Amino acid sequence: MTDHRKTDGTTATPDAVATFCAAAQTNDVDAMVDALSPDVELPSPLFGRMIFRGTNDLRILLGAVFGGLRGLRWQEFIGDGQIRVAVSEARVAGLRINDAMVIELDDAGRIARIRPHLRPWLATTAFALRLGPKLALHPGVITRALGSESGLESRSYCE
Repeated sequence: MTDHRKTDGTTATPDAVATFCAAAQTNDVDAMVDALSPDVELPSPLFGRMIFRGTNDLRILLGAVFGGLRGLRWQEFIGDGQIRVAVSEARVAGLRINDAMVIELDDAGRIARIRPHLRPWLATTAFALRLGPKLALHPGVITRALGSESGLESRSYCE
């Protein structure tokens, strides 16, 4: 774990993006969620109408996403303000997959929005095929991500 003490002996607030990315490499879902704002959003890069919202639903999504990747490495971090980009490479089903993840921070420095941008197409397709069945175990997460546009109602008993 990173030491966040400043040279004057006080404690600095850990950077949410650095915390999130370090946790993602080890699929530490609790640490990833700790870096998120309570009202965090993640628009799906796979299904245009789906927006995952809130730490409870993102806990399930992030566990499924990062649990399915192998050899995740963060290659580059761009920006130091409220909008950042984190570039990564990993493997899924033996294929290399890249992500240029745009991360927006709230005023408290927590992650408010994550916008993944995945490539190449074949690896992204393999990723979607592996992710789908994991999310299907949580129909409430899918229903909430579809929101009111889908005509489906969210049910609290669907987890």
